[in-house]
Amino acid sequence: MPRQRTPTAKARVEGRHIKNPKRYKPNEPTADAIGDPPAWLNEPQAAAWREFAGELPWLNRSHRCIVEIASIVRARLQAGDEVGTKALSLLRLCLSSMGATPADASKISWAPEEEPDDLLD
Repeated sequence: MPRQRTPTAKARVEGRHIKNPKRYKPNEPTADAIGDPPAWLNEPQAAAWREFAGELPWLNRSHRCIVEIASIVRARLQAGDEVGTKALSLLRLCLSSMGATPADASKISWAPEEEPDDLLD
């Protein structure tokens, strides 16, 4: 069984990022931001899209199709519609693909822009 991934925060505390900086450097965004929801989504689905965009800031244009599917299922859940196990399984798969589950979030090496430290000036 492979070793578990060391969280980036723990690696920084232990100084591992100094010994092997390429392993712990955040990935650069590969595409433009995810953007606005598609016009064909209705308002509840578009609201779900915006929620995903706010909750998962690393999403980009390459995730649009997955977010569309997840937004449709999430809007059905939020509206209180009957949602079967197949739809919930599809939502879980989409969340996993987007890095929105705890296990998958550890694989995302995204870092928000850090504010400059005024003490270093």
